Amino acid sequence: MEDRILLSLDLSTASVMAIELLIEDAPDDSIFEEIANANKNRPEVLRILNDHPETPDTVRQMISDILHVPVRPKTEIAKPQKTQEQRTQTILQKIQKLNVSERIHLALRGGKEIRSLLLRDPNKEVSLTVLENPKITDQEVEIIARSRSISDEALRKITKKREWMKNYSIILALVTNPKTPTGVALPLLSELKTRDLSILEKNRNVSEGVRGTAKKLSRSRKGH
Repeated sequence: MEDRILLSLDLSTASVMAIELLIEDAPDDSIFEEIANANKNRPEVLRILNDHPETPDTVRQMISDILHVPVRPKTEIAKPQKTQEQRTQTILQKIQKLNVSERIHLALRGGKEIRSLLLRDPNKEVSLTVLENPKITDQEVEIIARSRSISDEALRKITKKREWMKNYSIILALVTNPKTPTGVALPLLSELKTRDLSILEKNRNVSEGVRGTAKKLSRSRKGH
């Protein structure tokens, strides 16, 4: 896994389409500088950065020095007038043109919108890699843990990260999700508050094993 992450950091060989996507949904400003530094010998990439309204001024200055062109002020660059739906559609169309390896790398590096789209990627390795993205938030993981369209593998993977398993909302999302395998949900029940156990024992969406165990735990805590 570590080798794959290291490989993903090499932006000097990434396709122009992949770089456009990283810029379009930049997780933070550092990606602009990273792309510029990795592509000093690729003028086509530097021009894409120079034409983007969110590129930081320090990166514009670097591009100006490399390409020997005047620094382009941000005020000269018009932001595309797109609705959120149009923007998402454009990003999705570009993602669909990438090969599996590029989508895996994008899953590791992309911003929130890209992560959301790649979670639904037909290739499981791509969708699971989203959970390895260092920028993914607990709120995103909670939404994934509640999803009934997510794969069993993704739900299992969430439980293997200690930091996420310290978050009560994520644990609750997992045990109340009918997609979570019973063997994965049962060990988490002891972490639930008694009130939530009482609610869970009446939840017909989860398995009988989960409901029964929740009921036993709840009653033992209440001294029944």
